[in-house]
Amino acid sequence: MGNLYTIRRGVRAPAFAVFLIALTSPILPQASAQVDLSGVWVAQYHEDQPERIPGPELGDYLGLPINPAARLRADSWDADLLTLPEYQCRPHPSDYGDRHSHVRIWTEIDTATQEIVAYRTHREWQAQERTIYMDNRPHPPDYAAHSWQGFSTGKWEGDTLTIATTHLKESYIRRNGVPRSEKATVVEHFIRHGNYLTMVTIVSDPAYLTEPFIRSSDYLLDASHVIPPYPCEEVVEVDRPLGGVPHHLPGTNKYLADFATKHGVPVEAARGGAETMYPEYKHKLKIGKPTATAQK
Repeated sequence: MGNLYTIRRGVRAPAFAVFLIALTSPILPQASAQVDLSGVWVAQYHEDQPERIPGPELGDYLGLPINPAARLRADSWDADLLTLPEYQCRPHPSDYGDRHSHVRIWTEIDTATQEIVAYRTHREWQAQERTIYMDNRPHPPDYAAHSWQGFSTGKWEGDTLTIATTHLKESYIRRNGVPRSEKATVVEHFIRHGNYLTMVTIVSDPAYLTEPFIRSSDYLLDASHVIPPYPCEEVVEVDRPLGGVPHHLPGTNKYLADFATKHGVPVEAARGGAETMYPEYKHKLKIGKPTATAQK
């Protein structure tokens, strides 16, 4: 009996020890933690409110690392362009639209593996929907069609969802005429802190930017918010000659200095450019009432 007990104890003890270790050991996190991003996220519009709600003022290129080509296109832009039927229902691109809208996020899960194969988003403004693929698929070739939402793939880096987007249609990085080309690539970071979600967007554009442009926006989880439908119909609001497109020829836009004059900002600084974004730039300016012409 003693020998039998000893044998049984010898067999059972290791299994019992493993069981105890499993009960008492902490649960180790996965190599890439997947934070739940599902739900309706409400934009916090008090952040950068003048740009996100009423819209940026003409000539306000502050904080934008634009090159002369981008500045020329922005100077030629006319707000009446938005009255054209072709523009009235034109969507914001994915790198700009989330900043101006509440957004719903949900997952597409593979039934067999229970792994997330894609994130889906629906924006309240213009009802734009986007897919962020999580299955390691490659991006399409350069000649593939471009869209307002682009082609996005994501991966978890710790508790941050990092998204890479290509194949975007030409659009804007600020809706006062500052352009963003179809050659741009975008990297985003979705970071959740409790009921807050921060979206960090980094735009790289070899055509119009001299260095990456970075901005962030915050959202609050709101289980009670219901996103309504967003029907859009074009309306002819003003009479204009057939084929007429509102614009300003180079050197003729007389409104470009109004923003700087109104807010007491040196006109040179309001013209944007990477150099103006850093503290050292103030030493190159003569602080005081703007005197430079808007076209310099």
